[in-house]
Amino acid sequence: MLQIDSWKRVLIWSVCVIGLLMALPNAFYTRVEQSNDAKAAIELGIDTPEMQAEAAQWPNWLPSSLVNLGLDLRGGAHLLAEVQVGDVYESRMEAMWPEIRDALRDERTTVGTIRRQESAPDEIRVRVSQPEGMTRALEVVRGLARQVQTLTGVGATDIEARAEGDTIVVQLSDAEKLASDDRTVRQSLEIIRRRIDEVGTREPTIQRQGADRILIQVPGIGSAGELKKIIGTTAQLTFNPVVGPANSLDDTVGVGEKVVPSIEEGGRLYVIESNPVVTGEELVDAQPSFDQNGRPAVSFRFNTSGARKFGDYTLENIGAPFAIVLDDEVISAPVIQSHIPGGSGIITGNFTVEESTNLAVLLRAGALPAGLEFLEERTIGPELGQDSIDAGKVATIVAFVAVLVFMALSYGLFGIFANIALILNVGILFGLLSLIGATLTLPGIAGIVLTVGMAVDANVLIFERIREELKSAKGPARAIELGYEKALSAILDANVTTFITAVILFAMGSGPVRGFSITLGLGILTSVFTAIFVTRLMIVTWFERRRPKTIEV
Repeated sequence: MLQIDSWKRVLIWSVCVIGLLMALPNAFYTRVEQSNDAKAAIELGIDTPEMQAEAAQWPNWLPSSLVNLGLDLRGGAHLLAEVQVGDVYESRMEAMWPEIRDALRDERTTVGTIRRQESAPDEIRVRVSQPEGMTRALEVVRGLARQVQTLTGVGATDIEARAEGDTIVVQLSDAEKLASDDRTVRQSLEIIRRRIDEVGTREPTIQRQGADRILIQVPGIGSAGELKKIIGTTAQLTFNPVVGPANSLDDTVGVGEKVVPSIEEGGRLYVIESNPVVTGEELVDAQPSFDQNGRPAVSFRFNTSGARKFGDYTLENIGAPFAIVLDDEVISAPVIQSHIPGGSGIITGNFTVEESTNLAVLLRAGALPAGLEFLEERTIGPELGQDSIDAGKVATIVAFVAVLVFMALSYGLFGIFANIALILNVGILFGLLSLIGATLTLPGIAGIVLTVGMAVDANVLIFERIREELKSAKGPARAIELGYEKALSAILDANVTTFITAVILFAMGSGPVRGFSITLGLGILTSVFTAIFVTRLMIVTWFERRRPKTIEV
């Protein structure tokens, strides 16, 4: 007989109510979004009457999670960037030079004096005064090599050394270059993601494309230029010893030195050592603050190794100037007054509060390991996004109404039950999308439209099966029970295969394909739930109250 336990009934209706409650904020999208933004600003300390008023637009006791709108619906910026992986080779060589220099100096009796020569950016050339000691010199340099830490580079070392007359030439090996390229792109990807997250944008799409390209799509941002400003700044912070002043950028300097400008008034120039004492990679925190005179500044803190190097250098160079360099510009060149232990300090300059805050964000997010070349950039206006939303609404409403009318005409009262379940299905689907913070795109809307069409498939199978059982002179109660039992296997088979397809699309696809697969996959789950449980509960409840002798499906 038709029976559903009380606890099952409570559970089914509870799921429906919770799903609709989670979907409710999307019916008041702008109001909830403004309230969420205001609450986030208040948490950051921007507590004004206007913010309090906006935060109060949506009650705290109601859910406030929204379905995020994708780039094609909300408008925003699209960039395709190419990572200049070759930039890393030069910095790797610069970082390796002190180690090579110290190792060869220990062999001075064999190789004589050493002098670094002008060389290409991706190599180091070292001239030895005693060429007869070249074999020993190569042995020492090769002894500094390390194993390449990748599966494809098993057995290979990171550097190669060869002799050209009285000169040693050191380069990165091909295996290390491949590994370095992969690390550089991965690191750039993560840093771009952190920088964009820092400014509070919603659900950006940041994906690797090919060997050295990164796709960046950020909904809700004003323009591609604004997005480039956020991620394009390399923010490479270094702390370099100052050799002395310079008269022009074309001044002749020694090997391992360079001329850099200053942001100070008057455009002062400095000659600094190319090899930094500490880099931004050893920075663990940076926060906007104020100096002792109340001017905007940035306080920073190094990790253990950076703190040790910074402390040792300040102890040994009291009275000497020390350049704080950001992207090859000296932002401050204080004289070391005393030993600075602990690895903490402050960057001062002619900053505004906004500039010090932005600098802290960039430093905290980390330095991009290599430059970016933007191959493609597009700004999608909110008007185009609104057109997409309107078109998606029309498509969904037309599909929805057509299915409702068809079910009501085809199956009468049972069709109306199926229609109520279909409405609940869409509500629960939006509730799930809000719960997981999914991003809705045009392909995602297509998935919802397809879900609306597929949602009644299970009910059609059940109702047709009930019709067949009624023709076999079964009673109404038995016909309904057998209809659900015998249609269950077909429903599961059809939906499981489609769900597997959605999972494969999500795993193998990217961007729009994933958006489609998410709405399709979740739509299948909600459709099966509403068809098997919700519709059956409504039919059983109706049957228990009316107890009809005959039914028409």
